[in-house]
Amino acid sequence: MRKNRKINELRKIEIIPNFSPNAEGSCLIKCGETHVLCNASVDENIPRWLKGQDRGWITAEYGMLPRSTLDRMNRESKLGKQSGRTQEIQRLIGRSLRSVTDLYKLKNYQVIIDCDVLQADGGTRTAAITGAFVALKLCINKLIEQKKIKSDPITESLAAISCGVIENETYLDLDYSEDLGAEVDANFVITENEKLVEIQMTSEEKLCSEDNFQQMLTIAKVGIKQLIEIQKEILSK
Repeated sequence: MRKNRKINELRKIEIIPNFSPNAEGSCLIKCGETHVLCNASVDENIPRWLKGQDRGWITAEYGMLPRSTLDRMNRESKLGKQSGRTQEIQRLIGRSLRSVTDLYKLKNYQVIIDCDVLQADGGTRTAAITGAFVALKLCINKLIEQKKIKSDPITESLAAISCGVIENETYLDLDYSEDLGAEVDANFVITENEKLVEIQMTSEEKLCSEDNFQQMLTIAKVGIKQLIEIQKEILSK
């Protein structure tokens, strides 16, 4: 049982915009003890396979720094390849951001989002998506200000959150210890209008019932609404 927050309560969320002065858009997002730096960079060299299609692109790179966890992990560049987990997460971030972006309005520009985990305590991919959206929006605002694009290609806000089932109770926003002990855990990527972008769910100790899933979806939507309110407050400044 949680000691410092209710089972349907988010961790303390803090988003610091424009954290990196050299990036077109950036923020540091803190979800409890999980901290992720998100930087958005503009590249006028779109992928070769997009040539002649009159649209832009959004892609993401994700990584965990060596002491983001209790034990030092090796840099993947030293190992010579990315892990399957890293590749899966950065593809998820890219898919999520593209789902709420009209790429034709981003014509001839590629936005690269770098998500670097400075400190990990569960929910790094969901924090990365939530922070990446803020970094992307700040980057888009700069492109409009510089008259490089005519209008905002972002169709609606988006965020991500984790949920889990522990001893048949539904928990929102799991930290590492909770995620480790969860019978069922899931990540939800949801838009401002409650459209489902992606759901990743794993049942290990116990198979997930329909009731458990519906409970997770219900509290995930509540958490997403709160996260998007925080995003909007930050972006309005």
